[in-house]
Amino acid sequence: MGDFVGLPVVEAPVRARRPDWLRVKLPYGPVYRKLVDLIEENDLHTVCQSARCPNMGECWTAGTATFMILGNVCTRSCGFCAVQTGRPEPGLDYDEPRRVANAARIMGLRHAVITSVNRDERKDGGAPIFAETIRRIREEIPGCTVEVLIPDFRGLWDALQVVLDERPEILNHNVESVPRLYRKVRPQADYARSLEVLRISKQQGLRTKSGIMVGLGETEDEVFELMDDFVRVGVDVMTIGQYLQPTRLHLDVEEFIHPDQFLRYKEIGEQKGIEHVESGPLVRSSYHAERHV
Repeated sequence: MGDFVGLPVVEAPVRARRPDWLRVKLPYGPVYRKLVDLIEENDLHTVCQSARCPNMGECWTAGTATFMILGNVCTRSCGFCAVQTGRPEPGLDYDEPRRVANAARIMGLRHAVITSVNRDERKDGGAPIFAETIRRIREEIPGCTVEVLIPDFRGLWDALQVVLDERPEILNHNVESVPRLYRKVRPQADYARSLEVLRISKQQGLRTKSGIMVGLGETEDEVFELMDDFVRVGVDVMTIGQYLQPTRLHLDVEEFIHPDQFLRYKEIGEQKGIEHVESGPLVRSSYHAERHV
C-alpha cells in the first residue's frame, strides 16, 4: 500500500483462501456455552454473533462480550456488515437495559461494551436505551466501566447529548473506512458527520475512540489523512483491522493486509498524536477494549 515497499501483497478475490495470519479457532468449551445460554435466556443480542466477529471464541471463552441493544434489525445497509437490514419492530424495549445489566453482573464484567443497530426511524435514535443501560450497569455493578459504541444519530445532536450526559468512560463511534469509499461501504452515513460526533464528545471531556477496516481498496496515504482528521478532532484511541467478507452478498475483500503493515499503521498513528492505536489483522472495535479505558 502507498509507498511502503518490501511487504508481500496478497490479492483477495471473493473466494480466496485466507492467509495463515487470519486463521482463528472456532468457539468452544463450557465457558463459551454458558455465555451463549446466558445471552439466550435474557433475550439479548451480541455484536459478536450478529457481526460474526473472528475473535468471538477468544473473547467469550475469556468471559467477555459486547452487547448489542435496540434489537437485531438495522435500518441501514452498509456493504460490510452482517447484521440484518430491515424495518425494526416499532417502539423500544425498556426492559432491555435491566437484562443487559443482569447478564453483565453474572458474567462478572468490570468493563462493559454496549453497541447497537441504527434506529433511523426514530427521532431519538434509541438514545434513551443507551442512557438507561449505562445507568443500570453502574447500579448493578459498582465500579464497572462502560464503553458505548454509538451510531451517528443522523446528526441529531439532542439524541447524542442524551448519551453524553451519562458520561460513559469511553465514547466510541467508528468511521469504518476512508471518505472516498463511503458510497459503497457506508452509503447512508457521512464522514464529516461521524467526525463531528467524535469532536463534540471530546469537547465535552469524554475519552473518544474510533476505528476503521482496511483491505477495502483504500490507500496508505488515505489512512494517514484519516489519522490526521482523528488528531484534529481529538480521538484518543484508534482501532484498525482487516475487513473480512461475512457473506458473498457483501463487499469483496480487495486485499489482505500484511501484519507488518498493521504495525506500521500503529507506529505512524501514535507518532501523529493518537494516544493508542490497536492495529492488527484480527482487531475489531471491541478487541482488548478493557485496555483502552
